[in-house]
Amino acid sequence: MKKTPLYEKHVSLGARMIEFGGWMMPLQYVGILQEHEAVRQRAGLFDVSHMGEIMIRGRGATEFLQQLITNDISGMREYRVLYSPMCYPDGGTVDDLLVYKFDSERYLLVVNAANIQKDLQWIESQRPHDVEVEDMSEQYAQLALQGPKSQEILQRIVDIPLDSVKFFRFADGVSIAGVSALLSRTGYTGEDGFEIYLPANRALKVWDAIMEVGAQYQIMPAGLGARDTLRLEAALPLYGHELSPDISPLEAGLDRFVKLDKADFIGREALVKQKEDGISRKLVGLEMIDKGIPRQGYEVQVEGRRVGYITSGSFSPTLKKNIALALVDVSYAAEGFHVDVLVRSKALKAEVVKIPFYAKQYKK
Repeated sequence: MKKTPLYEKHVSLGARMIEFGGWMMPLQYVGILQEHEAVRQRAGLFDVSHMGEIMIRGRGATEFLQQLITNDISGMREYRVLYSPMCYPDGGTVDDLLVYKFDSERYLLVVNAANIQKDLQWIESQRPHDVEVEDMSEQYAQLALQGPKSQEILQRIVDIPLDSVKFFRFADGVSIAGVSALLSRTGYTGEDGFEIYLPANRALKVWDAIMEVGAQYQIMPAGLGARDTLRLEAALPLYGHELSPDISPLEAGLDRFVKLDKADFIGREALVKQKEDGISRKLVGLEMIDKGIPRQGYEVQVEGRRVGYITSGSFSPTLKKNIALALVDVSYAAEGFHVDVLVRSKALKAEVVKIPFYAKQYKK
């Protein structure tokens, strides 16, 4: 089991540690509800050092990435970040990732923790001779500071004006508490916030500095539990739930990140056909009418017949309701439609609702 550079810190803070994607990670410290609320109202600090970082370099880097991902990087400027699915030829999803562009010959891909080796093998298998692929995951630690007070807190220990780092942009060589880091503003909680990529051996110093400065704002360390409820309210996909080799980005409602009009890319033919034929199932939001928490894998039924399944579900701390994302037959995907969710063999009523459940508070 892998451990992040902050493992001992989490244990000393009394975190409940769990296995996630081959890593020992903090699920919660004082409690998921309190940590969730801290991020929505003030700020929370996450250790996300388990995420993977893959550097793509070379003269053919831009062309290679254009072919590898579904989104279009042809007009992407330097020091911008782009979100994109990456597909197999059949349209299934290899992973969803972030692309950080330094210049036309150097990009950093940030991939999901459980997929690092799989992604590396896939990328290597497609790599042309004029492109170099390097796994940087062991060298980087990553912290995510999220919440409306994030900028105020971080500004006190950083050497650049944070207003200059707009949404989905980044700055490199930034000094944070005296440590040189890459700083971006993307987020996975529905709130404003920052990601800090820094040398693994300096992670503790920056973590402590943020917690110290953030104390007067009642900052809290936050674990994977709160990260999951926050991203679910914002209806942000999690690989292995809303995306997988069996779920295409179109089925997951990520059409705006699939540029079918760009030059050929892996999976394009299958996705074009899917678009033309019309998808047979679709990701929707569900709000429980009956009491019960929908969980991943639970069956969704209409009149006793299976029409889909829950991909993610939880109690929503912000809305005080039980909510879920579900992949259902398109015939039952319209807002206002009533379905049943099988919770412990009991059919409980739910309604198809608009997503995201929570209005995102990003700073544009």
